[in-house]
Formats: sequence, structure tokens, C-alpha cells
Amino acid sequence: MEFVKYVARYGAMRIQGIFTFPVEERLRHGDRVVVHTLRGHEVGVILCVATEEIEAAMGADVVLDRVIRLATSGDEAELRRIRNIEREEFLRCREVVGQMNIMMDLVRVEHIFGGERMIVYYVAEGRIDFRELVKLLASEFQMRIEMRQIGVRDETRLLADFGDCGLEVCCNLYLNDMSPISMKMAKLQKTTLDPNKVSGRCGRLKCCLRYEHDHYVETQKKLPPIGAEVITVAGEGKVIGHELLVNKVWVEIPESGKKLFCAAAIRLKWDLIEIQGTNNKNCTNNENE
Repeated sequence: MEFVKYVARYGAMRIQGIFTFPVEERLRHGDRVVVHTLRGHEVGVILCVATEEIEAAMGADVVLDRVIRLATSGDEAELRRIRNIEREEFLRCREVVGQMNIMMDLVRVEHIFGGERMIVYYVAEGRIDFRELVKLLASEFQMRIEMRQIGVRDETRLLADFGDCGLEVCCNLYLNDMSPISMKMAKLQKTTLDPNKVSGRCGRLKCCLRYEHDHYVETQKKLPPIGAEVITVAGEGKVIGHELLVNKVWVEIPESGKKLFCAAAIRLKWDLIEIQGTNNKNCTNNENE
């Protein structure tokens, strides 16, 4: 039997994986499916067909598994039931943690669709000895308990809804890799440096600062560096700033002050001196001949 590979998203942490399904029945973007994963049976959403390029981009660590079936009305009803009991399980877990005086903040409880396990997400400072807690919860809920310590960015992924832009927060919608973000990225893009305006729901710098960062870096490499002496149609001057989005530079000209020029309309003074020097050498050689 032939199979087609699909990319599907599943789980509270929006995990993406590649799953096979018989070629006879085609799946489309947005289809709800029951998939088999390393954690058990789960309900996921089909994103796209997994082409070779997509597989390469996702990396070798992506688990390859299978789609069991399209989600039925019965599966949807069971999923709603599980989401309801997750609230009760969360409250019970929080009660037990309080009784055992364990220094952790529970974030969410995820009850796997197939009932194979329950994942408890929590935030804590340092390592926590939760062996007794796991034994008690496993005995009460009669399933495998997995404790998962997360950071504030993952906490936002589980709990947040919308960002300042009015759209769903990226970490909750589609991001898999929570790449580091630095204030240098904000400075390079000339965004406000007010922490309240460049911070996301998690309190850290917004993930979207990274989306165009590589483009800004590549564009900056093509422009004359700050402090370089250049020659323009308005005279000689020194580069004092960049406008990366429009590929222009600010030049301070002694006679006329600060002006904005297209990168293609200026020339580095040193490059021109080298060209003139080469021409002079050629002239001298021609005269000697």
C-alpha cells in the first residue's frame, strides 16, 4: 500500500510531526485527525503535505508516525469531554501540590486523548523532587503521570491568547523553535526601546523581532559602514546612519549638512582613491613603453 506524508500539529504545546496516511484518501489543510504519537493517541490538525523541502526544514529529529483516521463526531465529543475533565484534574493536582507543600506553580494539565498519560506542566525555580507527587497522582488518576517543567515563554504558549498586534500569539499559533531574542535586534530595526512596547505576553522580547532580523543584517552588510568617508553628488561626507528598509544612508556633508542618499548613488572615498591610483600606474606604464 502506498502512503502520503503529511505535517500535522497536535498537543497543548503545538507540536508538529510528520505522519503517513494511505494515498487512496487525501487529507486537506485543517482536517482534524486522530494520530499515533510517542505519547499515545492524540487529535491533531493537518497543516500540509510533507514535501522533501519541508522534511529537510523540520530536521531529522521530527518523529515519523501515522494518521489513524479522520476525526469522527464521536472523537470530537470525546475530546470535549476530556477538555472538561482536564479542569477538574488541574484543580485536584493543585490541591495535592498545596497539601504536599511543593514549591511549584502549576500551569496546565494535558490529558492525552487515548488516556495513555497525563502531562502536568509547571513552573519552578530549580529542580523539584516530585517522586511522591507522581506516585499519588498516578494512583488517583490510574494513568501514567509525566511532569514537565517549563519556562515563562512556554507558559505563555499554553495560556496566552492574543498579542498587541490583535492576532493570536505566535508561540501559541505555529512557532516550534523559541529562538533567543536580543535587544540588538530591536536597535537594528530602529524600533522603540521601551521594554513595555517590545515585550510580549511572556514579559520577554517579542518573537517577531527575529522574523526580519536576517534581512536587516544582510542589508546592513551591503551598505557603507558608519563613519566611512564617501563621495556623493552633493560633495564629500561621512556616513552617520542607515535606513535599511529603503536601502539608503545618511551622510553628513560639511557644506550642506545631513542628507539622505540611495546606496547606489554614493561611492566610498577609499575605493575611488584606489581606482585613481590604478589608473595613474597604468598611465605611467604606458608612457614608459
